Amino acid sequence: MDEAHQLNKWEGYVDWKNRPALKGRHGGMLAASFVLVVEILENLAYLASASNLVLYLSKFMHFSPSSSANIVTNFMGTAFLLALLGGFLSDSFFSTYRIYLISAAIEFVGLLILTVQAHVPSLKPPTCLLANTNTPCQEVDSGRAAMLYAGLYLVALGVGGIKGSLPPHGAEQFDETTPQGREQRSAYFNYYVFCLSCGALIAVTFVVWIEDNKGWQWGFGISTATILISIPIFLLGSPIYRTKIPAGSPILTIFKVLAAAIYNSWKYRNSSNVVMSMATSPSNTTEPSKEEESNATENVPSQTPTESLKFLNRALIKNPVHPMLECTVKQVEEVKIVLRILPIFTSTIVLNCCLAQLSTFSIQQAATMNTNLGSLKVPPASLPVFPVLFIMMIAPIYNHVITPFARKLTKTEIGITHLQRIGTGLVLSIVAMAVAALVEIKRKRVATQSGLLDSTKPLPITFLWVAFQYLFLGSADLFTLAGLMEFFFTEAPLSMRSLATALSWTSLAMGYYLSSVLISVVNSITGAYRHTAWLSGSKLNHYHLERFYWLMCILSGLNFLHYLYWANRYKYRSTSLDN
Repeated sequence: MDEAHQLNKWEGYVDWKNRPALKGRHGGMLAASFVLVVEILENLAYLASASNLVLYLSKFMHFSPSSSANIVTNFMGTAFLLALLGGFLSDSFFSTYRIYLISAAIEFVGLLILTVQAHVPSLKPPTCLLANTNTPCQEVDSGRAAMLYAGLYLVALGVGGIKGSLPPHGAEQFDETTPQGREQRSAYFNYYVFCLSCGALIAVTFVVWIEDNKGWQWGFGISTATILISIPIFLLGSPIYRTKIPAGSPILTIFKVLAAAIYNSWKYRNSSNVVMSMATSPSNTTEPSKEEESNATENVPSQTPTESLKFLNRALIKNPVHPMLECTVKQVEEVKIVLRILPIFTSTIVLNCCLAQLSTFSIQQAATMNTNLGSLKVPPASLPVFPVLFIMMIAPIYNHVITPFARKLTKTEIGITHLQRIGTGLVLSIVAMAVAALVEIKRKRVATQSGLLDSTKPLPITFLWVAFQYLFLGSADLFTLAGLMEFFFTEAPLSMRSLATALSWTSLAMGYYLSSVLISVVNSITGAYRHTAWLSGSKLNHYHLERFYWLMCILSGLNFLHYLYWANRYKYRSTSLDN
């Protein structure tokens, strides 16, 4: 009995058997460490198939370079966009624990389909005879293409569910009511990005080498085995996990508040004073007792609505036209929080559009260059090893050196704010695109001077030149992704945390989609006003890739100005908690 008294319950959390989670027994860094190990395996499985996919599609499925690039960006974009679904289901109906297990099983099935297709010759188009240049390579036909897309998009669905549930599941293990718990949670997000990089390192070195030298069936096979192994490892932590109880659909709350505000504005457009008196009436702020208990840690005003985004205060009315449109002050304030973080989210989309180039054109650039390092021949798809190694070096330094120093300097708990980290990443992305354009100018100059513009021979220039853009974009990714995930998790209302954290991945998705759209738009415009489009044809040496990179550099600069405007206006919700 004494032990039962000492182990207090975590309000709003349960263990894996739906029993109340207990302080001292559930949660903490040990529970989160299982998540970090699983993330290494999960990202290895995903990136092992995605990082080299552009070459698989062009060499074995016989798509053109631009078609291959678009398929990869659409696939990766869909995977990250589906993180919203994973986050929504985790918050609303299931838990982060269950969504991870379901998603891992779906990804396993998708990878199994891709492995079988890569292994069986009859499921791929006929081998292309490079000697016969008059006959174009036969692109994958409808039936085989259907199998390819089925495998890819099952993987995308699984990856989306995992990305939407695994990061918040780890972050849920910490007690945010104590400074130590908040510091541990901040360290967790840094190490989450570190573990992403560990999985990526193995994927873009060992697995890519296997794909290039032993066959793609082995590469997909390793991915399939890895995601399968991650499931029992995740289950090992079950006895010590604490999981947030789903609180119903946060999206319905958002739509309800917006609908009530719009309807009441229209209905009472000639009597706004009446609306505001109703809005601030204490009788309108009564909360359901169950909801009060489960959200006891929320720092949301319970009596009067704030003055920011005053339009939403019109959702508060004593006798709404329908009971479904009845809103509490707490719900209105939660929706205000979501609306305030959305401009920060939109400001990171262009950065992720820049990152999309690393999976497509940058690899194709490197494939035309000399990829030898001494006696070692480096596969082009292993290029991401540069930002990955850099992230793995800088993440512990950031956590153990930069952050403590910043805390002493600023005399604040957080040291460097989330928005400062995101802004640093955005500046690095501008530099990266300028460097990428200069490197492409140099690569094409070498191709012209060597008379190898129309040749498939490697150019007499080392692929290490392309590594510079990888280094800058890798650094940008570390600052922005870790900062963005922690920002969304800490700023979002408790009932919307998985969904908000998934916005980090959604930003990646929008970036990949924007990349596809930009390529299509650039080709349409330049094709209309010039003889050939900037980014079309089968030979990369005839592309005007440097102009595309300069365009990305300009867009990134404009985007940074847009970000500065919103970041300067933002007021942290969690500062009062920190103080």
